[in-house]
Amino acid sequence: MRTRKVRRSVRVGDITIGGDAFVSVQSMTNTDTRDVEATVQQIQALAAAGADIVRIAVLNHHAADVLPEIKRQTSIPLVADIHFDYRLALAAIDAGFDKLRINPGNIGDADRVEQVAKAAKAAGVPIRIGINSASLDQRLLAQYGGVTPEAMVESALEHVAILEHVNFEDIIIALKAPDVWRTVASYRMLADKCTYPLHIGITHAGLPSSGIVTSSVGLGILLAEGLGDTLRVSLSSDPVEEVYTGWRILESLDIRRRGVRLVACPACGRCQVDLYGIAQEVERLCASYQGSPLTVAVMGCEVNGPGEAREADIGIAAGQSMGLIFSHGEIIAKVAPADFISAFRSAFAEMTGFDLHI
Repeated sequence: MRTRKVRRSVRVGDITIGGDAFVSVQSMTNTDTRDVEATVQQIQALAAAGADIVRIAVLNHHAADVLPEIKRQTSIPLVADIHFDYRLALAAIDAGFDKLRINPGNIGDADRVEQVAKAAKAAGVPIRIGINSASLDQRLLAQYGGVTPEAMVESALEHVAILEHVNFEDIIIALKAPDVWRTVASYRMLADKCTYPLHIGITHAGLPSSGIVTSSVGLGILLAEGLGDTLRVSLSSDPVEEVYTGWRILESLDIRRRGVRLVACPACGRCQVDLYGIAQEVERLCASYQGSPLTVAVMGCEVNGPGEAREADIGIAAGQSMGLIFSHGEIIAKVAPADFISAFRSAFAEMTGFDLHI
């Protein structure tokens, strides 16, 4: 893996994006922001899943009116997603939000942009410029013959120039397309043209069945090349799934780890137990653990299982009539199939001091 390229750093609440800070994981609520209770509950669920930053849509003044209460009831850094009306951005700053997501070109004339930039600068609130392949200016589409990486990068730099013109430089940039290669090419090109931190993602990635694959490939390429300071996996699903997927991508590249990494055998004819069901139950239980990184293995094969078990901190080797609870390749208990999960929980608690929630 290439060394991560160090870019400028920007502060979002108590999280740093860029510089030598860790790659942060973001998501966005899909509730009606005006419903404070539902929105707060989802923000808390995202934080519990591991989100570092959460974005919410501010569609109108009714949504803006409840921002102070949402902020009061939550502790995670919050981003206000705003389009067209600069007054909503000012309201979000007044409400104590930690970051704005806007495109300076669509919130009005230069005077309005300057008002937002000055208020954001005074409050220490950064601005993310979000360029989406589906919303490029018609002039750029005509100039470049469609949605190309060149058109997306030029659009981003034009928006950056608007903010720089009013002496605002706490900027984060996102360039998102629904396909891997345009997205990757756009970020590569932009990275050579500026040093602002990069928010990476594949937009409109789709349902989890396909979106997780597309996002993992695209973000994996960028992260392996040292590009990306914060990320969001965009899925048509419960946004908690976005957070879990983001973490799995980072963990797979050994960029950032926490909690449990589950290793399990693939299905094959050598397995004589419901390994899939056992692994699902172990994964469900271990989701509640967010302590020091651990590798947990669920094995059901005498061919590869013993070797893989040696690399795990703890796990189950499941047999048809008997199973083994092991730690670092050493057997610590022999148990009947009915006791696989309870014995694993006991051994996990003894190792970590943490009781996995039922």
